[in-house]
Amino acid sequence: MKGFESTARLLSFRKAAEELNLTHPAISHQIQTLEESLGCKLFVREGRYSVLTDEGTRFYPVVREALELLTNGSESIRRSASKPILRIQTYISVSIRWLSHRLPRFQAQHPDLELHLISSIQEQHFDEINADIGLIFCRTPPEHHLHWTPLIPSKLFPVCSPGLIDNNRKPLQPQDILDYPLLTVTSEAWQWQDWFDSAGLSEIHTAHSISVDSTAIALEMAMDGEGITLVNGPFAEKDINAGRLIQPVLHCAEGLGEWGLVCRKDRLDQQHVRTFIEWLQNDMTLHR
Repeated sequence: MKGFESTARLLSFRKAAEELNLTHPAISHQIQTLEESLGCKLFVREGRYSVLTDEGTRFYPVVREALELLTNGSESIRRSASKPILRIQTYISVSIRWLSHRLPRFQAQHPDLELHLISSIQEQHFDEINADIGLIFCRTPPEHHLHWTPLIPSKLFPVCSPGLIDNNRKPLQPQDILDYPLLTVTSEAWQWQDWFDSAGLSEIHTAHSISVDSTAIALEMAMDGEGITLVNGPFAEKDINAGRLIQPVLHCAEGLGEWGLVCRKDRLDQQHVRTFIEWLQNDMTLHR
């Protein structure tokens, strides 16, 4: 059931396998077994994507509700026997470079809570079954059944190693960085085009770009002098302050979305969810 739910939500056997830490054949076998048991197909292939059949579309909300009941029941048993658990989901890069450094302060103030940090969001998807709160980036408002707490406005700008541009501290013009390798995060391929558009350069060609699957990897490559990447938000501040990264072009693209906390509206009734939202807002004021 978890294999089906993840595949139906992400519309990808590969992404479901990554999210559940399984192999692609294992997910395929789970779906095949489920289809054989039900006597119908749940997915069909359309190009590179897996699409739900009519039967799969009807089955999906049933599975979601069943898994949620199991998760909530399990959590209630765990809470009665131990500390309450707060499950926070975010991207690997945000977890490594920003949130994980703040969580010890929250834990020190709330030792009665057990924190689970989940770094497995695939292309902006908040897993509302297996996480209580998500720290995500949204270009448009989330679905109506989700509560949204904005935290950080979008601020998109390029960074690279000082050595990549021959230690020349004079800012480049936006078009100048086309002479350097550009590092792209696969799930955020829109970023470079939007940044160039905001700089007034709509007709661009980035033949030298390298694509990776994580902002954390792109930033490490940038620090190693492998190219220029974009960062959206305050997630490179320590490296910029330490001189490991510089901003080769002063132009920033803004207004492309915002970072914030998302949770299901009905979970706002849970004390530990409200506590974390209020704490993070306050901690950001005290610790920029």
